Amino acid sequence: MNYQTFQPHQDLEALVSCYWTLEIPAEYSAERQRIVPDGCIEMAFILGDDIKRYTSLDEFILQPRAMVLGQTLAPFFIEPTGYVNTFAIRFYPYGFANFVTTPIEQLANKETPLTSLFDASIVNTLERNIINAEGTKQRIIIIEKFLLERLNEQSTIDTIVKQTVDALLTSNGTAAITTILKEDLSKRRQLERNFKKQIGVSPKQLGKVIRLQSALKMLLNKETDSLTKIAYESDYFDQAHFNKDFKEFTGISPTAFLSNEQMALSTLFYK
Repeated sequence: MNYQTFQPHQDLEALVSCYWTLEIPAEYSAERQRIVPDGCIEMAFILGDDIKRYTSLDEFILQPRAMVLGQTLAPFFIEPTGYVNTFAIRFYPYGFANFVTTPIEQLANKETPLTSLFDASIVNTLERNIINAEGTKQRIIIIEKFLLERLNEQSTIDTIVKQTVDALLTSNGTAAITTILKEDLSKRRQLERNFKKQIGVSPKQLGKVIRLQSALKMLLNKETDSLTKIAYESDYFDQAHFNKDFKEFTGISPTAFLSNEQMALSTLFYK
């Protein structure tokens, strides 16, 4: 598997976390993979063979070739049908809202075709240009031109929302909302309302996802063999609390995580 990340242009770095590419030869890509929530919204272009996304144990849909993957709050399974070649844009939690008029919460827990969010003729041209590009460097130039043309300079990131996301990221998801708002609880309803509009999930839900990501990285990087230590260093109440959240977002226990062949992609992304 060949997974690479690339940094955005400085005019987009406040909104775009990175660009990434993934290539997997057909002979290695048949295993069904469990994808774990990471708190981000992504725009993806499937340049290889189709990818299935399972909606139940046996039923699936084919992911759109050009799509946005909204915030997810539960694990889901995908399965390549052959050669994997993907080019994608990973946005910060508050980033993608600056490019669309569709409420972000409507994108949660599903894939949305780009043609549902932008003018179809523009999307068709974009997709064709991405497919025909000579390589990743040219694809980044193409997508950055597209994003910069759609960036509405009149709309700014809600200050409270950005401060909250930044505090959650800095604290690995553990910052309390009351602390973030510095005792101004009158702003809490406003935060909840604007947060769901711009991020797609509540502050509490995003905090849980970010905290789990922190624990996942410790587990994947083998910083310690003690699950109890990982739980406490990630600010869970105890290991039972850690186990509960871990299973909620991954579908399996921490002990089963590393040995599960269906976690190969998630391990690659989150390590």
